Amino acid sequence: MKNLHFIYLIIITCLLLACNTKETSDSKPKQPNILLLLADDMGYGELGCYGQEKIQTPVLDDLATQGMLFTDFYAGNAVCSPSRAVLMTGKSSSFNTIRGNSGYFGDDRWMRVALKKDDTTVAEMLREAGYQTGFVGKWHLGDPNDVSTWAHNRGFDYAVQEQWGSRFGGLEFDERMHRINGMQDSIFYDVNEWECLDDFRTNLAFNWLDELKTEKPFFLFMSYRAPHGHEYTIGNNTLYQDKNWPEAERLHASKITLLDKQIGRMLAKLEEMGELDNTLIVFTSDNGAHKEGKGHSPNFFKSNGQLKGIKRDMYEGGIRVPMIAFWKGQIEAASQSQHIGSSQDLMSTFAEVAGATMPEGGNGVSILSALTGEEQTEHEFLNWEFQLDGWFRTMPKGGFRQSARIGNWKGVRYGIDSKIELYNLDTDIIEKNNIAGEHPEIVELMQKAFKNRSENEVFPEGGVIQDYKPSDRYKKEQQ
Repeated sequence: MKNLHFIYLIIITCLLLACNTKETSDSKPKQPNILLLLADDMGYGELGCYGQEKIQTPVLDDLATQGMLFTDFYAGNAVCSPSRAVLMTGKSSSFNTIRGNSGYFGDDRWMRVALKKDDTTVAEMLREAGYQTGFVGKWHLGDPNDVSTWAHNRGFDYAVQEQWGSRFGGLEFDERMHRINGMQDSIFYDVNEWECLDDFRTNLAFNWLDELKTEKPFFLFMSYRAPHGHEYTIGNNTLYQDKNWPEAERLHASKITLLDKQIGRMLAKLEEMGELDNTLIVFTSDNGAHKEGKGHSPNFFKSNGQLKGIKRDMYEGGIRVPMIAFWKGQIEAASQSQHIGSSQDLMSTFAEVAGATMPEGGNGVSILSALTGEEQTEHEFLNWEFQLDGWFRTMPKGGFRQSARIGNWKGVRYGIDSKIELYNLDTDIIEKNNIAGEHPEIVELMQKAFKNRSENEVFPEGGVIQDYKPSDRYKKEQQ
């Protein structure tokens, strides 16, 4: 009888241990979600929390008071395609596959360049780590005629993207038509049915969020349209009607305020799902303010604050951008960071947050320590390389532009044979006083930073294309 009681005791103990083990397993917190919000051509001074006084952005301003605002954060480049390539691969512009909106393929043919197949994207990295991955919006990193280079085939389980056609033939696309998961399906954007394009896209993201497996984390990349100048018409024309502004400026301000509203809708959606508290949210822009559209001027709203230059410039106004991060319980509310970072750092940061393996080739630095208020590793320097493409324009000095930041020193060079300009951002944030002649030793460091690059066949160093003809090797590498 005693033996029987002993056996019962062993069985009960085992059952209790099994229950405890199951409870421990079931209660193990999942990895944090990651929400990346990217504005298109938003300048450093176009949010209230960055000094904007006319355009209303209450949601993002509130997000900054609940999280961290970065004062010295930079886009990957000064225009959309190469900037997004940096963001998606964690490789700085001087080592990236894409260094301009188009590359030179010989015979005066400037064509879009896709990420190489061996460029691991942040989505591919996070999906390998167990994340559900979604993308909605502007991709700009593929070949219009090669669906394998589109977002859905570069790591995103769900991808809705607009697709522009090739300038040299091939498939033709209507920008209003949004392709879902490559060419599998499509949905048409009717401007009369929505407040703006980002309103339409936010609903598409909600469709995906509603289908998620709740036990797995997600990575969602919202690649917004606003305030890009080429959204000439929006559905909501009621905003700022009481202002005596030119119509182009009223449209510009409306797009930013409506973008802010869509981000508010997204935050409310995450709250409704019970996921907001377990989500790292990062908001930034792909480059500085633009001077595009039908009559818009970046000076009207002081879109870059006091910074010099705009989109496509290597001066601060072209590459320094807003950056706000929120993560409840991890990022101190109403905090501010002067850390000098760039979008090449986000992939490394997301890898550390997710416990993912960062692929080789990236040269970003995780800024998780800065986000959580700990001692942060600093870059020795940041450098940018940009090829002003040859579509519809002449190519002065090859269209080749470079800049670098070393501490508070900023170097700029337009043309590989041009003299390097040098500015002390600590005392000259507007980059007005070129003091290169007074600091030859710093100029030499800038020269070394500019040489920190890899060769790229369709973006030759210096942008010099006279008698230059790329081989067929580059396209073969893309296959």
